[in-house]
Amino acid sequence: MPTSSSSALPWPSSPRSPVKPLPSLTAATERKQFTWSETDEPHATRRKLILAAHPEIASLFGYEPRTALIVAAIFVAQCLVAWYLSNKSWGLILVVAYVFGGTVNHSLQLAVHELSHGLCWKTREYNTYTAYFANLVTGFPSSVTFRRYHMEHHQFQGVDGIDTDVPTDWEVGFFDAAWKKALWMFCQPLFYALRPMVVKPKKPLREELLNWVIQMSFNAAVVYFLGGKAMAYLIMGTLLGLGLHPTAGHFIAEHYEFTPGQETYSYYGPCNYVNFNVGYHNEHHDFPRIPWSNLPKVKKIAPEFYDHLPHYTSYIDVIYRYITDVQLGPAARVKRHTKFAKGEKF
Repeated sequence: MPTSSSSALPWPSSPRSPVKPLPSLTAATERKQFTWSETDEPHATRRKLILAAHPEIASLFGYEPRTALIVAAIFVAQCLVAWYLSNKSWGLILVVAYVFGGTVNHSLQLAVHELSHGLCWKTREYNTYTAYFANLVTGFPSSVTFRRYHMEHHQFQGVDGIDTDVPTDWEVGFFDAAWKKALWMFCQPLFYALRPMVVKPKKPLREELLNWVIQMSFNAAVVYFLGGKAMAYLIMGTLLGLGLHPTAGHFIAEHYEFTPGQETYSYYGPCNYVNFNVGYHNEHHDFPRIPWSNLPKVKKIAPEFYDHLPHYTSYIDVIYRYITDVQLGPAARVKRHTKFAKGEKF
């Protein structure tokens, strides 16, 4: 649950932005309305304030080649585990896919997140090729498509019809009970894959087609040399790791409105070690050009901008409250209209 070093309350208030108040709820009524903001997203403004107070933060901008080394290490490990499981029982495959495969395939998706920002290499091409490589043992060619939509998430955070990170009205209407929200979280990979095509479809790029060709060729090679169980293990790891899994708590923790008026939250806990520090999410949105390895330094240099903000220390607590609290659900997001889209272009 969000905590704050400046308040003893378990769910502290944060400075309110000009947003319409939350609807009144009863214990039996699930939240059905988004919060609409009448300002632009907060990060561009805070970025300017932080750089004015701490210009040394600009020295943290740059690249982190270790991202590629970590991707390579996970690739080798996953290939070895897939080979080992190629003739094992489905029960063992399922357990290993959730515990190990889910964790590391989720890490690879967050490596793709880093690469989408161009934070591994200086050239766009090298970042794109490394992202293709990061996709291989996940089973799905997601890297290029993710980059296209994720850049809009930063530039147009919460903007209706553009930011596909925000659930659709259908999701809000259907997933309106605890068991349905648990199902929704289990199906997160499906919604992240299909929602962009519903909200804002795009014409495929040449890079996307190449992503598909490379990925399908690798999948065919795995099936040919290691068998169907090995391929199933890799795919199961991705689907389970991006669904109802502890490391996937960041999908909820990052932008769901646990504290009224606060639309981005950081997480300071152990999952950052396997999640490329994505938990430092306020810091990341404030400075999308700072690689994962330097994000903790942002908070250390400028604590006055972050210590008072609501934050989390447990993704499991986030998941539990999201599922059980009627005031939380797919509608617990801050949205804005296009005229308030003034985020930085990347």
